[in-house]
Amino acid sequence: MSTISPTAPAPDRTPAAPRTEDSIVKTILGRWETLIVGLIVVVFIIGAGISSEFLTGDSLTTGSSDFTEYAILALPLTLIIATGEIDLSVASVLALSSALMGYLWNQGLPMEAILPICILAGALCGLINGWLVTGLGLPSLAVTIGTMALFRGLAYVILGDESVTDFPTNYTDWAFGNFAGTVIPNTIVLFLVLAAIFAVVLHRTPFGRAIFAIGANKEAARFSGLRVNRIQLRLFILSGAIAALAGILLTLRNSTAAGNVGDGFELTAIAAVVLGGVSIFGGTGTIGGVILALILLGAIQKALNLDPDINTAWVNIVTGILLVGSVLGPNIAARVREARRISTRGTRPPRPGRSAAPQSGPGGEGNTNA
Repeated sequence: MSTISPTAPAPDRTPAAPRTEDSIVKTILGRWETLIVGLIVVVFIIGAGISSEFLTGDSLTTGSSDFTEYAILALPLTLIIATGEIDLSVASVLALSSALMGYLWNQGLPMEAILPICILAGALCGLINGWLVTGLGLPSLAVTIGTMALFRGLAYVILGDESVTDFPTNYTDWAFGNFAGTVIPNTIVLFLVLAAIFAVVLHRTPFGRAIFAIGANKEAARFSGLRVNRIQLRLFILSGAIAALAGILLTLRNSTAAGNVGDGFELTAIAAVVLGGVSIFGGTGTIGGVILALILLGAIQKALNLDPDINTAWVNIVTGILLVGSVLGPNIAARVREARRISTRGTRPPRPGRSAAPQSGPGGEGNTNA
C-alpha cells in the first residue's frame, strides 16, 4: 500500500543569537570605513613617534586649518562622483575666485559685495561645465580638463602676476582664528556645518537617492522619471559655487589673493573622495567615509611635514599610493566575492523542507511505500 508523504513542517527560521552577533561583527569589520579608522590609528601612532608635537593642540589647529580647502572641495565632488561624473576644474575655480576677489578689492568695492560676486562667478563656472556635460553630452573628464586650464588662465588674466594682501583685518582674523577659544579653527567649523548639510541631502532626501540612482544606472534612472541632466547640472553649479567659497577662505586665511593658489588641490580632494569609499564609477559612497579619509590624509600630511628629514614630495607619493589602493582594493575584493559565489553555487545545500534525493517521477513527486 502506497501513500503520499505528508507535507513537511515549516522549518524554524528563528536565527540563533550567536550567528546574529557574528554577522554584525563581520559587517562592521568588513566596512571600508573601519579600514580607514584603523589606518588613522596607525598614522597617529607613527606621527607621535616622528614628533612629540604631533598630538598637541597647536598641531591640530594648524593641520586642520591647512586642510580646510581640500575638505570643502571634497563635499560637492562627493555628489558629482557618486553620479559617475568628475570635476577637475575645482582648484582652478578656487584660484579664479581668489584673483577676482583681489581685483575687485583693488577697485574699491566693499567686501560685502565682493564675496557674493565671487560665489556667483564660481557658480557660473559650474554652469559652463554642467552645460557642456549635460547639454552637449560631452564627457565630464574631457570637459573639466579643458576648463581647468581655462579658469586658471582667466585667473592670471584678471590679476596677472600680482598679489593683493591688504584685506580687512576683521575678515582675515576670523579666517585665521579659532572657534570660541578652542583649538578648532573657524574654517573647520564652517566645513563641519557644510558637511552636515551635504550628509542630510545625500543620505536623507529624495535628491540624494536620485544621485545614487543616476550613478548606479543612468539610463534606468532616466526611464524611471528622474531628470538626470537637470540634477547633474545643479551639482556642477553647486561644485563651482563651493569651490569659489574655498577660494575666498584660502585668500582670507593667508591674507593673499593670487592667480596661482590652489595648484593641485583637485587631486587631493578627489583622492579623499575615492579613498572615503565613493565609487569612481558612481552609485555608492558616504559623506562620513569622506570625512574619515580627509582626517587620514591630513594626519599623513602633518606627520610628514613635522620631520625635517622627510622630503615633502612623500606627501604626494603616499597620497597617490592610497588613491590607487582605494580603487584597486574594492575591485579585488568584489572579484574574490564573485569567484567564491560561483564556486559555491554547485555545492549549495538543499533548502529546508525539500528532499535532497533525485526526483523519481515526471511530475517531480516522490512516493514512499508503507
